[in-house]
Order: sequence, then C-alpha cells, then structure tokens
Amino acid sequence: MAAIHRERVLRAATDSFLARGYGSSVDDIARRAGVAKQTVYQHFASKDALFKAVAGDLAKRVLIKLEGGDVRQSLLRFSIEYRKRALGAQGIATFRTLVPEVPRFRPVARDMYANSAGEMVRRLAEFLKHKLDAPDPEFSAEMLLSMLAGLDRMKRLFAVGPGAESESARAARIVDLFLKAHQK
Repeated sequence: MAAIHRERVLRAATDSFLARGYGSSVDDIARRAGVAKQTVYQHFASKDALFKAVAGDLAKRVLIKLEGGDVRQSLLRFSIEYRKRALGAQGIATFRTLVPEVPRFRPVARDMYANSAGEMVRRLAEFLKHKLDAPDPEFSAEMLLSMLAGLDRMKRLFAVGPGAESESARAARIVDLFLKAHQK
C-alpha cells in the first residue's frame, strides 16, 4: 500500500508542479493524491525532496532509444519521437517548470541534465560515431538535437503556432539537412 500511495503522490505532484510550478502547495498535492498531508511527508522529507523526485522523473521522459538499420530511417524515427516528447504539451510544461528552479536546485539541475539531455547526446553521439563516422560525434549530436527542438521550442514557449508543416515533414527536412551536412 505504501508504494501505491507514493506513486499517487508523485503523479499528483507532477500534475501540480506542471500546472503551478514550485509554488504548488503540499496541501494541494495531498488533496490531488487523495492522501493526508502526513502521507506525503512519510514518502518525501520535504517539498524540495518531492520536487527533486518529480524533476528527475520528468527529465528522464525525454530519453529515446535509437534503433539500428537504415541511418535515415533510424534518425527519422528518433527525430519524430524526440520532437513529440520535447515539444509536446508535457515537454513544454516540463521546460517551463524546471528551468526557473535551476538556480534554487543547481546540483539537481546538473544531475537532471546529465540524465536527460546529456544522456541523449551521449547515446546519439555513439550512434553517429558508428553509423556516420562523424569526426566529432558529440558536436554532431548536439547540433541535431538543437535543430530538432531549438527555435521550435522557443516558438511554443511564446505561444507561436508550429506552422502548417506536419511534425513528420519537419523532422524529415531536419534529418535530411543533417545527413547532407555529414556527406563526404
């Protein structure tokens, strides 16, 4: 039963933090979870500890597995899924929630980066090293991830629509441009 309550608290805290940021109250989180405030504190020593747990979980949700096979098709599948996670409603809400708290939680922020974007760069660089023989696979990985989310994330943060192009068409254009840059 304790594990069930912990999961309910985490889900409720995630919803609350994404909706209201760190300003969410523990009372509201407990109410959303259908548990007593004491139950929240039985699982998490403080609101900070609860926020750290939520932030760590949210950061890991962006990780995507790269599959082998045809390079273009593998990168295209990866790119479509990455854009969906990073630029979807939850991805944008996560970004909006976590970034303002970086100064307050610097060590947690570094861990979150290492376990999310940093890990994605590592995985993508390894793939590119073997599939494209990229001279600087880490730089190439960072560039692809920037192309996939960069300005489009800014547009969504400022409530500017994504435009008429479909997500898959946009991802295909990015992948094709990226591959063209890596041709010998």
